Amino acid sequence: MAEDSAQEETQQFEPLTTTYERLRHSTDEQELHDFARRPLPDRAQQAAFSRATALLEAVAGNAHTPLEDRVFLAQSMPFPNVLVKLSEDESPEVREAVAANTDDKNWLVGRLTKDPVAEVRDAALKNPQTSWKMRMEGAQNPEVDAQTLDFLAKLGVESEEGAPVILATMVRRAVALNPNTAQETLDRLKNDPSPEVAKAAASR
Repeated sequence: MAEDSAQEETQQFEPLTTTYERLRHSTDEQELHDFARRPLPDRAQQAAFSRATALLEAVAGNAHTPLEDRVFLAQSMPFPNVLVKLSEDESPEVREAVAANTDDKNWLVGRLTKDPVAEVRDAALKNPQTSWKMRMEGAQNPEVDAQTLDFLAKLGVESEEGAPVILATMVRRAVALNPNTAQETLDRLKNDPSPEVAKAAASR
C-alpha cells in the first residue's frame, strides 16, 4: 500500500521534461487520448496549469495521438504553443480546425492562408483573426474558391460593418476583379456602396 502511494507520488512529481519527452514519443494511443481529453487544472493553480498546457503541446505534436483528439485540440485550445504544433499536422482536417479557431494569433492564421490544401486556406481566410493583408491576398488569389470569395465580398457591408472602410473596400474590389468570383457575387458587387467596387464588378 505504502509502495503504491510512493509510486504515485513519484509519477506526480516526474520532471516536466521527462514527461514531455515520454508523451512526445509515446505510441500508446490510449494514454495520448486520456491526456488530450483531460480537463485542465484551474488557472489559479498556476504551476499545474502551466505543466498541463506544456504536456498538451507534446500530445498535439505526436502523430500517434488519435486523429479525433488532434482535431478536438485544434478546435478547442487557445494556447499558441499547442496550436502551432497542430498547424503543422500531416492531416488537413487538423490544420483546417486550427485555421478556423478564433483563438489563433493572426500570424498563425496568416500562415495557414498559404496552406497547400484549399479547405485549410479557405477556413483561415474566413477566420476573423486574419489580417487585412492576408484577406487582400486571398481576394486576389484565383485559386480561392467562389464561396470564400463571396464571404470576402461581404466584408464591411454585410459582415464586420465596423471594419476599416478603405481596407474592406480594397478587398471587395479585389474580389470583383478575381476571375474565380461567381456571377451571383459579381451581380451583388455591381450595387456596392463604393463606386470603385461597383465599377470593377461592372467591368467584368
